[in-house]
Amino acid sequence: MTLFSLARKNIQRNLSNYFLYIASMVFSIVIYFTFVTLKYNDDLSALKQSSQQIKGLMSASSVVLLFFIVIFMAYSNSFFMKKRKKEVALYSLLGVRKQKIGLMLFFENLVIGLVSLVFGILLGFFMSQGLLMILVRLMGYEVVGSLTFSMEALINTTGIFTLLFLFTSLQGYRVIYQFKLIDLFHADKQGEQIPRASLVAALLGTVFIAFGYYTAASDMFTSKIWRFFTVLGTPLMVIGVTIAGTYLLFHSVSVFVLTALKKATSWSWKGLNLIGVSQLLYRIRANAKSLSIIAILSATTITAGGGVFGMYYNAEASVRQMLPNTFMWKGETVEFSQKDVLYNEALAVKNLSVDNEFSFFEYTLLKESDYNRLAKLQGKDKELHIADGSTVLLDAAYDERFSHDFTGEDFKLQNGGSFHVEKMYTESVLNFIAAGTVLIVNDQEFKATDGDEIMMQVVGLDNDLKQQDVSKDIYQQLSTEQQESFSSVPQSYEDSLATVGALLFVGSFLGLVFLAATGSIIYFKILTEAEEDQAKYAILNKIGVNSKQILKTVAGQVAVIFCAPLIVGIAHSVFALLAFSQLFNMNITKPVILWMIAYSAIYFIYYIFTVRSFYKIVRQGN
Repeated sequence: MTLFSLARKNIQRNLSNYFLYIASMVFSIVIYFTFVTLKYNDDLSALKQSSQQIKGLMSASSVVLLFFIVIFMAYSNSFFMKKRKKEVALYSLLGVRKQKIGLMLFFENLVIGLVSLVFGILLGFFMSQGLLMILVRLMGYEVVGSLTFSMEALINTTGIFTLLFLFTSLQGYRVIYQFKLIDLFHADKQGEQIPRASLVAALLGTVFIAFGYYTAASDMFTSKIWRFFTVLGTPLMVIGVTIAGTYLLFHSVSVFVLTALKKATSWSWKGLNLIGVSQLLYRIRANAKSLSIIAILSATTITAGGGVFGMYYNAEASVRQMLPNTFMWKGETVEFSQKDVLYNEALAVKNLSVDNEFSFFEYTLLKESDYNRLAKLQGKDKELHIADGSTVLLDAAYDERFSHDFTGEDFKLQNGGSFHVEKMYTESVLNFIAAGTVLIVNDQEFKATDGDEIMMQVVGLDNDLKQQDVSKDIYQQLSTEQQESFSSVPQSYEDSLATVGALLFVGSFLGLVFLAATGSIIYFKILTEAEEDQAKYAILNKIGVNSKQILKTVAGQVAVIFCAPLIVGIAHSVFALLAFSQLFNMNITKPVILWMIAYSAIYFIYYIFTVRSFYKIVRQGN
């Protein structure tokens, strides 16, 4: 049998074990090739406002993806090499020279890599059209890209991944020179070093995580911790203590929990619970590093994806908060299509300079009657009746953390007059871009107040997010000075969607790659350990333990290994997203829950695959 045919048979025989690894690699290559293809895509270049932004985002994302793939491939390859050390030892015992064995392993890994590369590029080419359409739709554009093959993307992807596969193949070649023959035969008995659990480490890990959670949940504008570590230093500090606490959690805290379960005889002596918890006690202590990495990756993926999805979900609400009218500008009216017009009003407002204890500010003065009329047109229930000498302040940009509440204070005008701020609302009837902060007074006070009177055009359209053509038509008719004050709901929404849509696209697919890789890492690790446990389950079968009980024990053990890092990762992401929502002052509860459900559902599919494969392996030993 030639070296080539032996390598081919080995690949065919181990194909089921390599399936998830190959699938994860193909998926990673598909995403990388697609990102690079989109970077050079002519259709995206036609979107002038977003083309450079997308190219930069795709370039940065491909670098992040590549960095992660390098770690994933090196980590996965080490598991495969450990699994095959006994096979390598058998070849050596039969007289095959180390050089020949090394070439065989080198060839196997290289073939697997190149096959993954070919399938990845082919799938990436056919999927790039669909992914381009997804990106364009997420960004709110109607442009449909054409299917084009990018030679730049092909050369980039082929060159980089060929180097990566050569690197991992050399790893396999080096294995046989690093171990003695007896070490290779006993490789399956050489488990990872078991760390000793200590009460100090357990308490320290709990304190680290609690401190990280507390700091993340604290208000960054008022917290002494944020002030001490600075705005840039605090997130890095939180990430550091959370990672350290996560490792100590799996290193020591989990050991105490499992030990307590083992000592609880009322539970541990039921069925195979004692055997299962004993296996878990060894597994978690030995796999603290792996479980910590998976928990942190899960937290990173959920946090990044949930945060971006939250911004995408709130994009429309954020625009409408600042722009309650479809269009608004200073100056005279212009001609435009009257289709879908709900209202088209011309308002007289005044510019005022107000002197308060902080500094001089420019405000827009609005009549009470105009406010009530606009509020009714916009579907707002508030109707104001303002006394002489009083005013109501509208500030759509108000944030209680760093904005001043003027309720009950007096505004002194530069011309000598003054207004008492009766109430303050965060909802305005005028667009913030054109009007800024608004003061409302009754009609008599408005007439008596000195100030530069300006005409303000206010337009409301039905189906306003789709009124891009009208927006462009109005904008082109305005003078340069008027264009500076022009605000448009469809244009602002399009700009916002273009940014967060591209981020959501990148975040979603990077998250899927990370999820596929982390799921594969757990799968490889558990299946490697399943082969070591074949003899133990064979003994259980011989003493009368039926298949149903074995399957239940296997499912329970695998569930803990899968669920422990997932639960910790979700807990980490909850507090990280809490800090994110506080920073941007938006409610992201619903999109985050949806994102977590989707992540957990895909994660569960990996769990099902792993349980079936684990059970199949242990049954083969009977």
